[in-house]
Amino acid sequence: MQQTLISLAVALFGGLLMSRLAKKFGFPAVTGYLVAGLILGPFCIGNIGISGFGFTSLENVESFKIISQFALGIIAFTIGNEFRLKDLKAMGKQAIIVGILEGVGTTIIVDISLIVFHFIRPDIMSFSSALTLGAIAAATAPAATMMVVRQYKSEGPLTKLLLLVVAIDDAVGLVLFAISYGIANALESGTVSIIGIIVEPLIELVLSLLLGATTGLVFTFLERYFHSRSKRLSLAVATVFVTVGLSLIQFKIGPVNCSFSLLLTCMISGTFFCNICEASEELMDRFERWSEPVKILFFVLSGAELNLKILSNPTVLLVGLVYIIMRSFGKVSSSTLGCAITKCNQNITKHFGMTLIPQAGVALGMALTASNLEGGSMIRNVVLFGVLIYELVGPALTKRSLMSAGEIKKDGKKSARQINVPKEPKLLH
Repeated sequence: MQQTLISLAVALFGGLLMSRLAKKFGFPAVTGYLVAGLILGPFCIGNIGISGFGFTSLENVESFKIISQFALGIIAFTIGNEFRLKDLKAMGKQAIIVGILEGVGTTIIVDISLIVFHFIRPDIMSFSSALTLGAIAAATAPAATMMVVRQYKSEGPLTKLLLLVVAIDDAVGLVLFAISYGIANALESGTVSIIGIIVEPLIELVLSLLLGATTGLVFTFLERYFHSRSKRLSLAVATVFVTVGLSLIQFKIGPVNCSFSLLLTCMISGTFFCNICEASEELMDRFERWSEPVKILFFVLSGAELNLKILSNPTVLLVGLVYIIMRSFGKVSSSTLGCAITKCNQNITKHFGMTLIPQAGVALGMALTASNLEGGSMIRNVVLFGVLIYELVGPALTKRSLMSAGEIKKDGKKSARQINVPKEPKLLH
């Protein structure tokens, strides 16, 4: 137990120190957290084998998975807070069209590129692996995006559209992956399963919506019985705990596998709460600040689980470069097309694509599921390589795009949210 606590303390200290160093070089704090994880991970300091000082193995990192899942739940719940009716009325249609177009467009572009690569080098890349990687490419990293937006107090139409799109994007990605994975499984087994390709993805989507709506409504109902801010905050934390826990449940109804999407469930829970509860804005502001240490741990752990051994495999590097280049091109070109179709202003159209580059947790989860395929090892290693590059470079690109769009003030100056902010009243107990 003491070693676990020391490991978490070292991870927090390391993340905070690296965030200060990252700031000196103009990088977002999230990049510093990821680098701290790499340094403390099993391929650097953790390799020394001193228990508690760093993470000694990938299994050791995996033992902290509950923290990562809770952090993802917090992030998704917070993203749900962005789906307020006033924002949806203004930008909902644009967000849905852009989110679907850039997700589907990226998948098509990466699929075509990797399928061509398969025909050139079938000994390296199978057709089913190419198809699956294309669907994984659709996913972004809402956690990294949210951290950059919050750190720099980014405000404006691009930021609002971005937060809506990254939430929609992952829902689109999950559906695309379920369909592509079902087809890949059918190609390898020689049997086509309508249940796996269509029914199960739809069930996951519907169950996630229902569970998220239920926990959001229950939270809103219970919130009115507690009047102190500290107790309301405790209730919010308990709601995320129970939502994450329930979303991890899997069961079968006959031949159909039923499951939930953790991200989608928690996001819908936050959406229902923020649109029904009158005090939601104040409570969510306090909730975000309270959860900051958990988010830091999430990114440090994410950095620690990146397997640096893949950098010594030339085959993975070759396929990974194709994946990274074509996914980046797909995100930028498809989102630009979506912005043009929905008649976004020129500032959004010009800078929006680069904000979608980060990729992390959702893609890794998809890759883990795809490991059952014949080329599952290749898929996982390529996604790991992509995440390594995207998570180190992506947040900086997001920051640069938001700054170029004029929605982040230059370092050292107050942002719009920091001007004339009244002091918080004392807590009631």
